[in-house]
Amino acid sequence: MGKLDGRVVLVTGAARGQGEQEARLFAAEGAKVVLADVLDEQGRAVAKELGADVARYVHLDVGEEADWPAAIAAAKEAFGSLDGLVNNAGILRARPLVDTPLQEFVEVCRVNQLGTFLGMRAAAPELIAAGGGTIVNTSSVAALSGFLLLSSYSASKAAVLAMTRVAALELASKGVRVNAMCPGAIDTPMTDPVASGSSTGPAAPAGPADPAERAGAAERAAAFYRKAVPMGRIGRPEEIARLALYLTAEDSSYATGQHFVADGGWIAGVPLGS
Repeated sequence: MGKLDGRVVLVTGAARGQGEQEARLFAAEGAKVVLADVLDEQGRAVAKELGADVARYVHLDVGEEADWPAAIAAAKEAFGSLDGLVNNAGILRARPLVDTPLQEFVEVCRVNQLGTFLGMRAAAPELIAAGGGTIVNTSSVAALSGFLLLSSYSASKAAVLAMTRVAALELASKGVRVNAMCPGAIDTPMTDPVASGSSTGPAAPAGPADPAERAGAAERAAAFYRKAVPMGRIGRPEEIARLALYLTAEDSSYATGQHFVADGGWIAGVPLGS
């Protein structure tokens, strides 16, 4: 018996990273999973590995309103219903406030904030029709504490928290629970210093091309997390997947409208003496 036996859950941003681990864990716990992403080749590969009886892939740009009905329809066509949504898809851009172009700010909010809104709005009627369900939104510790260079990201993730609370209030009487996760830095392509160019966590614009420089950037990032995070390391995507499982399963049956922090103690307080 799995914790999600009989459940049908759509996970956005599921082609890699945190979303991929959520999809894999949910499938292992008995769920039928719809993996949604814009990275079609990678997403299809993960779904194929999980098996057609367990998983389907659908192309979904979460910030495009017209993409959502097709994703919902794909879930229902494949597995008969939809009773869970994990709004995982997100992007991060790091830049000083005064240097942030308007279009970059808008694009971050389009994916992170608008994508979450559109997902909840599209999924809620299906969850209600299924007799109840769960929505798990991915916010961030950047919504709870200030982080240098993350104006657009922080704004979008704070909005996710606000929308989570409103949705929880509106949907509780209809059997739908809505909660948010607030991860710290997690070891995914979004926070990879080689991919993002950041040498000290979520920070810089363009990654080094030289292998030695790439290795150096990775080590500087690791050193940063050893110092900044009380637990001494960056988080792992499977750790956030387990939190998403908790909020989707009956283990959290009396929790709604809340945010759950998983950051290794990063925003717990000032580590005096460090």
